[in-house]
Amino acid sequence: MFSTLFEKELKAILLSPKFVATFGVCTILILLSVFIGIKEYESSRAQYETAVQLTQQGMLESSNWWSVDNTVFREPDPMQVFVSGVNNDIGRLSDVSTWNEIKLEQSSYSEDPLFALFRFIDFTFIVQVVLSLFAILFTYDAINGERESGTLKLALSNAVPRSQYVLAKFAGSWVGLVIPLMIPILIACLLVIVLGVPFEAVHWQKFGALVGVSVLYFSFFIALGILVSALTRHSNISFLTLLVLWVVVVLIVPRAATMVAGQINPVTSIAEIESQKDRYSTDKWDEYRRLRSRMWEERSAATEGMTPDER
Repeated sequence: MFSTLFEKELKAILLSPKFVATFGVCTILILLSVFIGIKEYESSRAQYETAVQLTQQGMLESSNWWSVDNTVFREPDPMQVFVSGVNNDIGRLSDVSTWNEIKLEQSSYSEDPLFALFRFIDFTFIVQVVLSLFAILFTYDAINGERESGTLKLALSNAVPRSQYVLAKFAGSWVGLVIPLMIPILIACLLVIVLGVPFEAVHWQKFGALVGVSVLYFSFFIALGILVSALTRHSNISFLTLLVLWVVVVLIVPRAATMVAGQINPVTSIAEIESQKDRYSTDKWDEYRRLRSRMWEERSAATEGMTPDER
């Protein structure tokens, strides 16, 4: 009976008109985000290699040590093809000299603040926002929809345990939604290989972990949709409930958790660290001036009344 229910749920998803639309949208978004990420990485890599070459050439052409000025550039990470993260928020280079502090500067968003407002859509954004909404869209009426149509009584009139019925619903929904999404992900991997992105074994391991966590995240919303559908009698109520839960889980909880963690275990801000460093530097310079002034006073007192020859 489990296989019959599983097959029924799988067919209901694959033959649904909204499956074609959602699968097409997800495929286009994933492939487009990866392709744009590859082009962005290639551009960043070309800028990095050019900047490093110019810096090395300038150091070789320096005629004295005082004119030597070294600049260190942050090498682009191939994983930014899938996850941009804070890559565009942090700086791309840092001056290395005796007087200047080593600090990454000139981030992409500082040069182009408009992109900071409309951020890059990467694979993680698609999973976090788009796929979670699609999971709700397919599962909000998984059980109460059959109650409304009358097929739930027909299914439970047989000797089917409720746990087995719910498990078949989840398994059919999971296979019908997760397995097809592996197709654009595999095509994205093929794009990475064909376009020559230097992915090493460690990068593929990270990508595998990313896909695994994404599947778990997607599975959570599938299970959440089936749970709410089982607890509510009407599909419209379950849809509104799931929409509120989606806003809380996806939009509110990550930001609220950061604020609560900051209150529980406060972290020193960058401005406070800079202030402490400036205060420390000022105190050390004042101490150096006092010691130097005292040394000159002691020397003057020791040589007071002496002739220039005696000094």
